[in-house]
Amino acid sequence: MGTAVGGGKSVPRYVQIADEIVQQIRAGVLKPGDMVPSESELVDRYGVAGGTIRKAMVEVRASGLVETRHGKGSLVKARPPVRHRSSDRFRRSHRKGGKAAYLAESEQAGATAKVSVLFIGPADAPGDVAERLGVDAGDKVLARRRLYFRNGTPVETATSYLPWDVVKDIPELFSENPGPGGIYARLEDDGHVFAEFVETLQARPASKSESSELALSPGAPVVHLIRDAVTEEGRVVEVCDTLMAADQFVFSYRIPAAD
Repeated sequence: MGTAVGGGKSVPRYVQIADEIVQQIRAGVLKPGDMVPSESELVDRYGVAGGTIRKAMVEVRASGLVETRHGKGSLVKARPPVRHRSSDRFRRSHRKGGKAAYLAESEQAGATAKVSVLFIGPADAPGDVAERLGVDAGDKVLARRRLYFRNGTPVETATSYLPWDVVKDIPELFSENPGPGGIYARLEDDGHVFAEFVETLQARPASKSESSELALSPGAPVVHLIRDAVTEEGRVVEVCDTLMAADQFVFSYRIPAAD
């Protein structure tokens, strides 16, 4: 039976159990790396049917605090979120200091960052990317696909698309390591000075392949972020298509109130 709450409604038993498990994690009773008790243990503890426990664990997994490993059960995640500061992470001072945005934000969070380059080379511009770049769909662009790790765990994939006429004379952009400050620093060195970065975000469940690449539970929430890098001349010289493990990032935006 549920417990009565405001308005005469009751909270389902599986929700109560899920809330208790989540609170145990947040209070440190269940610590990072600990296994959540098995279904049979939870059945005995709470005196409910296995179906109730399975529904409770769906809620617990939705909290983003645990991950499920096939044949092993669920364990408490050991990775706290990184805070994204959109008003800070692309500051020119970071690039001049030799730090790309991801490395800068990871350092601020006290995390160890690593970037694995999966692909660099010419590609046909996808239709939505081409529209943002102001080129025709299928036009040749430079694609740079990376997998980002924090403390050894994959947390983000990103593919940058850059117009071929912009990159063809910047050889560093074809290298795995484009040099201090990353690709934005190399673009600015070549005269493409940035005026703003425009981001669009959408939350959704991860596909099977995305879950595998980011070591997530099947259907775990991800944030799909598209960013346009806009120069002072108003040209978009990079579109970055990013997929992020939703439990790893907190987005913090500064929005001016003035006209």
